[in-house]
Amino acid sequence: MIPGFAILLGLQLVGEIVAHALGLPVPGPVLGMALLVAGLAAWSFAGGPDPLRAEAPLGRAADGLLGSLAVLFVPAGVGVVQYLDLIAAEGTAIVVTLVASTVITMVVTAATFRLVKRLTGRGDEEVES
Repeated sequence: MIPGFAILLGLQLVGEIVAHALGLPVPGPVLGMALLVAGLAAWSFAGGPDPLRAEAPLGRAADGLLGSLAVLFVPAGVGVVQYLDLIAAEGTAIVVTLVASTVITMVVTAATFRLVKRLTGRGDEEVES
């Protein structure tokens, strides 16, 4: 599991270095994640073994993080409790924003899916049961 975490932290570090060196307005961890996705895609296209299988270092790190996912939400819960008075005062605006952003996200996702389906030529296939 340690080699997998080392890979993840190394990519995060590279992302931080690139973000600071180039003055990009993107957080380093986001760049690190983009590097991870690009690396996994390149590895897959090169025909390498699946790096996310359970016995692979990245797979073990991913399983460990997923096993602790509930604990990672504790700081967010504490933050919500800390600002309950602000949430109560701005509750209507928060709810409207959450509902609107959810609907917009769903519509854009569906439209993107349909566009990609048309562009790849898979829009005419029928689903078999």
